[in-house]
Amino acid sequence: MESSFLEIDLLDTNEEGKLYVVDSLNNLNKLHLCSDGSQHLLTAQEEENTGGLMTWSSISCQHLFFVTLIIILIVSLALVSFVIFLTIHTGNKIDEVTSRLAFERKNTEDLKKIINIILKHLNQSGI
Repeated sequence: MESSFLEIDLLDTNEEGKLYVVDSLNNLNKLHLCSDGSQHLLTAQEEENTGGLMTWSSISCQHLFFVTLIIILIVSLALVSFVIFLTIHTGNKIDEVTSRLAFERKNTEDLKKIINIILKHLNQSGI
């Protein structure tokens, strides 16, 4: 560790404080030496150094992840609800069109019967 980077009077702090300061300085040194591509190695080392305790950055990252996950789930639920609504609405429209077609088919058959009756009457009368 370079003393020119950060100088701290370690004599005034207690033993735990000394360990915390040294660990913090090591972490700062690692942050300045590591590139962005190797940051995942730093987080694994930080977890080992802290004994599995979570840092504020990891807590905020997890919080952001859960908030994003909840928002995605809400949007997904809204989309699924909309698809269900459209499916029901489309089914109702198909039923309506089917009933109209059945009614028109019945009317067409009735018109054919009337035309046949008129043609038979005209053929019998000889007009």
